[in-house]
Amino acid sequence: MIQGALLIALAALLWATTGIVAKFLFTGTDLQAITLGFLRLAVALPFFWLLMRREQVRLERANPGARVPGSSLRSLSRKALLPLTALGLFQAFYQGSYLLAVDLTGAGIATLIALCLPPVLVAILAAPILGEKPGLLTVLSLLAAIAGTAMLVLSDMDTSGSLRLAGILMALLAACVYTGFTLTSRYSSAGTPVFTTAFICFFTAALILLPVVAVSGGFDGMASLEFRHWLMVIYIGVVPTCIGYVCFFTGMKTTPATLSSIIVTLEPLFVALLAWIFLEEILGPIGIAGALILTAAVIVASRYGSKPAGQEAGAD
Repeated sequence: MIQGALLIALAALLWATTGIVAKFLFTGTDLQAITLGFLRLAVALPFFWLLMRREQVRLERANPGARVPGSSLRSLSRKALLPLTALGLFQAFYQGSYLLAVDLTGAGIATLIALCLPPVLVAILAAPILGEKPGLLTVLSLLAAIAGTAMLVLSDMDTSGSLRLAGILMALLAACVYTGFTLTSRYSSAGTPVFTTAFICFFTAALILLPVVAVSGGFDGMASLEFRHWLMVIYIGVVPTCIGYVCFFTGMKTTPATLSSIIVTLEPLFVALLAWIFLEEILGPIGIAGALILTAAVIVASRYGSKPAGQEAGAD
C-alpha cells in the first residue's frame, strides 16, 4: 500500500508541473492557451494508443474467443461510445479554460480553484443528478470551499494590485467543466477499460480543438517556439499527462480509494509550492489560509461523499 500511495503522490506532483511549464511557455512565446491544449493532447495520443492496445491484448488473452467490451474499439456499443465522446467534449473545454486561466492569472491560484472546487461540487450535485444524498459535512465543505476560493481571490487582488477577473472566471469555468467530466465518468464509464476510455476521450478532445485552433489563428503562435519550447510542449504531453496517468492508476490498484482521493489533493498544493519557487507567485497570508481551507473542504468531501473524488482522475 505504501508503494501505491507513493505512486499516487508522484502522479500528483507530475500533474502539478503542467501549470508551471505552461506559464513559462506563455510568458516566453506567442503560444495561445488553446493551442497548447491541443498540442498536449496530440503529443499524448500515440502513448495512450499504445497503452490502450496493451490493455486490449491483455483482455483478449484473459478471455480467448469471447467478445469482451473494451477488447477492441469495435466491441464498444454506441451506448458506450456516446458518453465517452461526451467526456472528450468536457476534456476539450477543460484544456482550454484551465490553461487560459493559468495564462491570465497564475499557475497556483488557477489550479487551486480549478481542481479543489470540483470534488466538492460533485458531492453536492450528485444528489439531484445521480440520486446520492449529501450529508451535513458535505454541505459544510461546500461553504468552506466557497470561502476558501473567495480568500484566494482577495489574496490575488492584494499581490497583483488588481482583480484579474477574466482569469478567475476561466478558473471557475474549468472547475465547472471538471465537475461535469467527473459526473459523466461516474455515470457512464463503468466497465470500460481505463486506457480505452482515456484514448477515446483525448482523441475526441483533440478533434474538437483542432478546428477551433485553426479558425482562431492559434497555429500562428507556434512560429515563436524555439527548440527548448518544443521540449516543454513534449514534456507536458508525455510526463504529467501520460506518465502521471499511469502512475495514478498503478497506485490505485493497491491503495484504498479514500486514501488515494486525499493524496490527489496534494496536486494544487504542489502547484502553489512550485509556483512560489519557480515563478515567484506569492499567495500571501490570506491566500495560504484560503488554500488550506479549500484543501480541507476537498478532503472532507472526498472522505464523506458518496464516492471518492479521486477515482475520476483523467482531466488533468
